Amino acid sequence: MIRIATIALLLGLATAASAQQAGSPAPLAPSLRSDVLATSDIVRIGDLVDNAGAASSIAVFRAPDLGQTGSVSVARVTEALRAHNVIAVDTRGLSEVTVTRISRAIGTKEIETRLAQIIATRYGLRDPANLSVTFDRELRTIHIDPNAPAEFNVPRLSFDPRSGRFDAMVEIGGSASSSRVPMRFTGVVMETNEAAVVVRPIARGDVLREADIVIERRPRNEVSSDTVRDPQGAIGLAARQTMKPGQIIRRSDLTKPELVHRNEPVIMVFEQPGLVLTLRGKALASGAEGDTVDVINLQTKKTLQGVVSGSGRVTIFSTAPRATTNVAAMSHPAAVRR
Repeated sequence: MIRIATIALLLGLATAASAQQAGSPAPLAPSLRSDVLATSDIVRIGDLVDNAGAASSIAVFRAPDLGQTGSVSVARVTEALRAHNVIAVDTRGLSEVTVTRISRAIGTKEIETRLAQIIATRYGLRDPANLSVTFDRELRTIHIDPNAPAEFNVPRLSFDPRSGRFDAMVEIGGSASSSRVPMRFTGVVMETNEAAVVVRPIARGDVLREADIVIERRPRNEVSSDTVRDPQGAIGLAARQTMKPGQIIRRSDLTKPELVHRNEPVIMVFEQPGLVLTLRGKALASGAEGDTVDVINLQTKKTLQGVVSGSGRVTIFSTAPRATTNVAAMSHPAAVRR
């Protein structure tokens, strides 16, 4: 065998020499890879060595489990290569080679979704998208063959609709461990609906902004017809009382923001065709846009009624001050004529 390998090596050198004389490029020398991605449960010479030639398909090591990474010393690699007459490999100064078995990872979210679909189908529950699955223990990521379909087979399943508890034995196609021993999952399934919740403490009177609200899925029994489900239904409105982070927003919790505040200055607006007068006043009550409030005319000390029409602004019901009560006296720097 050694004599044959030696003759083959000499023939290879002669071929390389003749190729160089003919002007053709010399074949590339075999070199060791530092990182290897294994696509099956065995590692071949071609996975470890670039330009391995006819020896590429020869299996030399067992690959790690799906999704796992291992390492092998260069000394063991060269020993394995030498056993198959692959010599003169450039090791590039490496001390070890890292081998990773490629896989497709199935995480907790995918398992939740598939179990919800199976439970909904078997027990006639509503839309699986509205089901929330909580496991009794933290799940680990499951790795399967990247070319295998992730088929979920549930040979045994029990579910109590009243408590929502389930107990399932699951086999996942492409998973070596699952094919040997079915995995057991236990936990609770509950129906949920979307709801708008606040993400920070909200004081009474605070106006809600877009950044204050997120949409979360909550148990169905916590969501009512009064629940706000679209942030746009709450943005720009004020809280009737304090709200805690994570609290569901209900329409009854909200009101129009107060634009006029009790005992604070306001601009009183008198309007009639062709004329607008503005005077300074003081609000006797707080109010949102459209609310009717009493205000005091700071010049005449009279109490008037008006409608809140803007921030710190009240439009008076009467079209103008009575008759000709000295318009000149009412003409104030704040008055505006059109």
